[in-house]
Amino acid sequence: MSEPSWLFQFPEMNKESLRALKKAFDVGYRDFSRAYGESIETFFEPLLTFLVWFEDVFTASPWWLVIAALAALAWFVSRNWKLVAGVTLAFLAIGYFGMWEDTMSTMAMITVCTILSIVIGLPVGILMARSDRLQAIITPALDVMQTMPSFVYLIPVVMLLGIGRVPGLLAVVIYAIPPIIRLTNLGIRLVDREVLEAADSFGADYWQRLFGVQIPLALPNIMAGINQTIMMALAMVVIASMIGVKGLGQPVLKAVTNQYFALGLFNGLAIVALAIVFDRMTQAYGQRLQSHRQISNE
Repeated sequence: MSEPSWLFQFPEMNKESLRALKKAFDVGYRDFSRAYGESIETFFEPLLTFLVWFEDVFTASPWWLVIAALAALAWFVSRNWKLVAGVTLAFLAIGYFGMWEDTMSTMAMITVCTILSIVIGLPVGILMARSDRLQAIITPALDVMQTMPSFVYLIPVVMLLGIGRVPGLLAVVIYAIPPIIRLTNLGIRLVDREVLEAADSFGADYWQRLFGVQIPLALPNIMAGINQTIMMALAMVVIASMIGVKGLGQPVLKAVTNQYFALGLFNGLAIVALAIVFDRMTQAYGQRLQSHRQISNE
């Protein structure tokens, strides 16, 4: 007597029904793209202008001025001459090996993505810290955003906006924004209740308590979120090169496609150098904030 087939084979949806369901999704999204794609492109036009302007600032500025500005920024955030020397040597090496323009394009994209992530992520994190119900709603969305394969983000933005800088920027922001939201929420929730009660006793209103107490005390966590956002944005920029994002990702993609080992190695090392520079600078600034917080508490 033969065993029933359902014991060994999963009961799947009928193939015709599944095909019809997928087709309905594709047709619906395609119709939405045709109806509203042009309006959405117009909405994001200022963002494209800002990105192009930022890229022009990096690429048109003299190389020595850019390196001097980055070295000064490294000193400001760390007060550490070793970090300043490391940043200077890293960018001198990048320029010497002919990757300056691609690196500047990548830096412009990362900077704009980080600014956009902070502008969106900070308020969302603050709102999550105020409401447990909102946190319960947003947290699953953040889980999906962080676990979704990065290539999947390219599909809807390309169908909606085509190939170019803005679709790539949106894909990078969506992929990289969860850490800043999560750690802003966490940092504000970790603020000592006794400190908040003391602020209330001095007659502080909501905004004074938020900007005078909660955000300053949560800054180390917020800086950790910014650090993770930058790292994830760097990883996504390489993948976004598939849809026309300029920068170090395009030579890496070309190297993979054509098996150019040296090209991929050099540009990959440039991306690693950028990641290390940004990581050390944001970590150093977060540690300075933490040390200032400990001194003030003492």
